[in-house]
Amino acid sequence: MPPGPHKKPMRAYLSLAVFIALELAAGALAGFVHQPGGAYASLAKPGLSPPDWIFVPPWALLYVLIAIAGWRTWQRAPRSGAMAAWFLQLALYAVWPPLLFGEHRIGDALMVVAVLLATIFVFMALSWRRDRIAALLLVPYAAWAAFATLVNGAVWSAD
Repeated sequence: MPPGPHKKPMRAYLSLAVFIALELAAGALAGFVHQPGGAYASLAKPGLSPPDWIFVPPWALLYVLIAIAGWRTWQRAPRSGAMAAWFLQLALYAVWPPLLFGEHRIGDALMVVAVLLATIFVFMALSWRRDRIAALLLVPYAAWAAFATLVNGAVWSAD
């Protein structure tokens, strides 16, 4: 018997769950293992630097938005440049917090977060024609990455 119409939506929801799990795993690796604190707390940071507790709450929403954008792109164009940019941003985000918070390699972290921001914009530009919703889902992430780049740069220049 051929698969019924319910099979495709079920597969789509399963792949969405995989994207959310992948995003949460990258976030857990990056953010929860290397939270701000310790030696980072003793660095000279600009006045616009947020308190450490603010890093975790917005990420729940950002992770879901990033995952949905990746999932939507995967559904429409799994072998596209946008999908490659999505996976690249995932890898860059997994690297940035450990560099900054774990290893205190502030200059290297600044380079990574700047490339991360550029990669987010590349994803948005490549997604725009095919799926504007996927592109727009990353606007809050781009705003956060721009702010993180600014704060990381200020810490680096004060170091």
